[in-house]
Amino acid sequence: MIKLYIFSDPVCPWCYIGKARLDAALLQRPNHPFDIEWHPFMLNPDMPREGMDRRAYLEAKFGGKEGAVQAYLPVQKEAEASGLEINLDGMARTPSTIDAHRLIHWAHLEGRQTAIVSKLFHAYFVDGRDIGDRAVLADIAEDAEMDRAMVERLFETEADTDDIRARDIDAREKGVNAVPTFVIANQHVVPGAQPTDLWLNVIDELAGQVEGEA
Repeated sequence: MIKLYIFSDPVCPWCYIGKARLDAALLQRPNHPFDIEWHPFMLNPDMPREGMDRRAYLEAKFGGKEGAVQAYLPVQKEAEASGLEINLDGMARTPSTIDAHRLIHWAHLEGRQTAIVSKLFHAYFVDGRDIGDRAVLADIAEDAEMDRAMVERLFETEADTDDIRARDIDAREKGVNAVPTFVIANQHVVPGAQPTDLWLNVIDELAGQVEGEA
C-alpha cells in the first residue's frame, strides 16, 4: 500500500469537491494502492470556539455581499459538475473546526476516518448543521459506529487539542498553504481539487511501477 495523506478542513468546499473527484477515481480502480490518512489544516485557526454567523464571515472575508456571491459561483458550478449538493441557504454558521479535527483524529484510531470525513462534509454542506457543536459531532460519531459515550467524554476534556493545533502549524511550515493538498508516499505533492482523470492516471502509473518492480 502507498500512503496518501490528505490535508483538509471539513468546512472547505474545495476539499469537499476534491474528495468527490478522488472517490470517483477510487471507485473505478477498486484495486488502487492507496492507504488514506486525513490530516488537519484549519482555514480559520483563530475562529472562536462558538463560530460566527456565516453571512457576516463571508462578507468580511470577501468584501461585502457581492464579493461573497462571486467567490462562491465557481464553487457551486464545480460542485454540481461533480454531482455534489451545496446548500448555501442552509449554512447559517461558520464553525471552528478544531473539534471536528479532533473527531477525525480519534476516528483514525478506529479505522473510521474517511467515513467521519464524509459525514462531516455532508452534515455541513448538505444538511447545514453546525459541525462546531459537540452534540452534532457526537451524532456524527455515533452514525459512523463510533462509541458516542467515549467521544462525549473526550469532548469534555481538551484531549488532543494542542496536538491538532501543532499539526496544523507544522503543515504550514512544511509548505501547505491551501487545501486540499494530497501527499503521495511522503514524496509527491498534488495540490487542489484535481479532476478524476488525473487521479486515474496517477493510480495507473503507480500500478505500472509496482508491476515493473515485481
